[in-house]
Amino acid sequence: MYMAHATITNKEGRVLQEVSGFEWDAGNREKNLVKHNVTNEECEESFFDQKKIIMKDVPHSESEERYTLIGQTKQKRLLHIVFTVRNNRVRIISARNLNKKHYRLYEKEN
Repeated sequence: MYMAHATITNKEGRVLQEVSGFEWDAGNREKNLVKHNVTNEECEESFFDQKKIIMKDVPHSESEERYTLIGQTKQKRLLHIVFTVRNNRVRIISARNLNKKHYRLYEKEN
């Protein structure tokens, strides 16, 4: 999947970041696949979910601004993704299935 240019907005439509693609860290990619069985493609698909929720991850943004995304893949898998933006590229930090709290939030908002 290719993201030529996109705008990351919160649910109110406020622009959080402008991005031009994804940057993959080998360690995080391996961790997400082995520990949580989440592929790069699934992470990218979640960013195109029209019902996704993106929030700033304030408690974990001490050294760099981080965000949380709750979104659905093409196969209807719901994911919780933590990411940052570096050099206008999305860098996935972690990705896993939704827990009950995030599932309820996704359902409530949609």
